[in-house]
Amino acid sequence: MEITIGVRDIPRELTLEVGGDAEQIVADVTAVLKKAAEGDGAAMLDLTDEKGNRTIVPATALGYVQIGAEEPRRIGFGVA
Repeated sequence: MEITIGVRDIPRELTLEVGGDAEQIVADVTAVLKKAAEGDGAAMLDLTDEKGNRTIVPATALGYVQIGAEEPRRIGFGVA
């Protein structure tokens, strides 16, 4: 599924293709934001994409996290 992360004060977005389900990603983002709200300045959102690349964003820099639909991508030209 595709995840788009908006980082504060940076006009460009980060876009990742990650495995897993949306509920787990929402839980991870919520946990990181809760830690940051409690004063943990070291709270980081750590995601690994489908190719194994890690992206780490400080929770204080998160503007938004957009989670795409869990629909598998269609391959080919046929209409289903």
